Amino acid sequence: MCGILGVIGLGGPIGLTDLDAARMRDTMFHRGPDGAGLWRCPWAVLGHRRLAVIAPGPEGHQPMTTPDGRFALTYNGELYNDAELRGELESEGIRFRTDCDTETVLLALAVWGERAISKFRGMFAIGFVDRDEHRVLLARDPLGIKPLYAARVAGPAGSCLVFASDLAAVLAHPDARCTPDLVTVSAYLTTLRPTLGHRTLFEGIETLLPGEIRIYSARSDSQPDMRNIWSESSAAAEDAGGEVRDVVEDSIIRHLRTDVPICALLSGGLDSAIITSVANRHVPKLMTYCAGARVPGMDDDFQHARAMAECLGTHHEEIEVTRDGFLDRWHWMIDRSGVPLSTPNEVAIYEVAASLRADGHVVTISGEGADELFGGYAPAMRQAADHVAALAGAKDITGGLFHLDSNAWVPMGIKSRVLRDRAWNSSGRDEALRAFYTEEFEELRIACDGLDRLEPHLRFHRRMNLPNLLRRLDSATMLASVEGRTPFADFAVARLAESMPMCMKYAGDAPEQTKIALRRAFSGDLPIGILARPKASFPLPFQQWAGGMSSVLRTSHLAREIFTTEAVQTVSAAPEALWNLSWPMINIAMWGERWWGGMARHDPADCGLEAAV
Repeated sequence: MCGILGVIGLGGPIGLTDLDAARMRDTMFHRGPDGAGLWRCPWAVLGHRRLAVIAPGPEGHQPMTTPDGRFALTYNGELYNDAELRGELESEGIRFRTDCDTETVLLALAVWGERAISKFRGMFAIGFVDRDEHRVLLARDPLGIKPLYAARVAGPAGSCLVFASDLAAVLAHPDARCTPDLVTVSAYLTTLRPTLGHRTLFEGIETLLPGEIRIYSARSDSQPDMRNIWSESSAAAEDAGGEVRDVVEDSIIRHLRTDVPICALLSGGLDSAIITSVANRHVPKLMTYCAGARVPGMDDDFQHARAMAECLGTHHEEIEVTRDGFLDRWHWMIDRSGVPLSTPNEVAIYEVAASLRADGHVVTISGEGADELFGGYAPAMRQAADHVAALAGAKDITGGLFHLDSNAWVPMGIKSRVLRDRAWNSSGRDEALRAFYTEEFEELRIACDGLDRLEPHLRFHRRMNLPNLLRRLDSATMLASVEGRTPFADFAVARLAESMPMCMKYAGDAPEQTKIALRRAFSGDLPIGILARPKASFPLPFQQWAGGMSSVLRTSHLAREIFTTEAVQTVSAAPEALWNLSWPMINIAMWGERWWGGMARHDPADCGLEAAV
């Protein structure tokens, strides 16, 4: 796993020195401390920071080019069907120079073009240049495991496309504008997601959606050709549950392929226990890690993870997160990542990643994705079931807004009291947010016609929630220079889960009535205490710790510009009691302090803040 960068002239020169390109690339040093590279042609520069995982020698250096120099690739990710694709390419007469999956991606794209993307099984973000055709292909894996951002930047030399793994790398371009997108800021306050469709928290910088492919012509400043390799299935196979164990176990084994030390994150919940139990049979002396806070009265993960580790015989480490450590790391992570945090346990994920990296591990496996695919999150599913029942057979045209309202952090009904008039009006009063949720759910409702009426709700939860969980894992682990792998968030596993009827996924609120097929498939491998345990994932007691950072609401330039005095005073006076408001508001305040306060690369007046509000 690595960090990628590209600057492409759109109809003209790029006007970027190697020094500027290297400075942009090296904002992502944490993503790739093992090597760095630049490649350029008259109209393009590609950059790369390498975290060496497969074939860690110099043969895996990037950007990588074909022998004739026509094609160049900067790539972040892992292919889990590398051997199969190599065999297919070799049958067509292709010869390989290395054992690195980067070369497989490069040659597959050179031979098959964009059709290759649908053949890739893995996690990836790709920038691929065809010098002869003056074309650039960007692509992201179907579930959104690896991030990829893109922006058009106008400068003295003309317009250019900038893409990168991190927002900070895009913003490091000399001509980039650092302006808050208040539509997305307002959406974040409600959803805790730093994106809204293609939009990010920075105006003009987009995220590629999971599964999205974009093809740009470097001959002109025209819009890219855009498509998506993921399509929703409307089929349900009654016997699909019998395949769960084979497909999930195969995915876990594929995710264990590495040339560097690998370990597992173990929370003591069902998902991480399944992954660890399979990995323990294939990785000698597997180490497992758990993180959390030791707070009286809180059910932390430590005892459950410890019991599972003892059952398996793994060498187990426990990483404690303290209040002071949490507050310090929270601010630091926003500073480094360029986005506010989504959940408090992002800090715990970082702390455990830093610890396992210090122990010599470069790769870890984690359980993200099982809930969204197999029907976890009992409270959300119960809410959806009640909503469907209340419709009494009527068409579910309000499903998206139901999810938006029932899961809001800062409810839209009080937004006008939280945001100043100028900010609230500039955000469009959340019209874009409401339209996005409505349109996304309607697309899934149509795709699921004929299936259980809960199916579009589960898929909607996957579409809204999973990419952000995967972004969270990627960001927190990569800040520690660790590759986080997610065997459940795998294309084959996702397709299997999609094909299963609802009765094999969710049937009620009790733990054993969620992720039914998954629990049954691995019931012989896990203790009953794990099989019956509710959802868990490195929880931290933010409600007790919120007061430690509430003062930033009064000092942050962005917070003063967008939040009302009433909201700041009310939340600052009782951040623990109003934690559903204090968490998103403090995050936005700290994010604003980084990009529009004293630490920002530009003065606030130069960052477009006044124009935004």
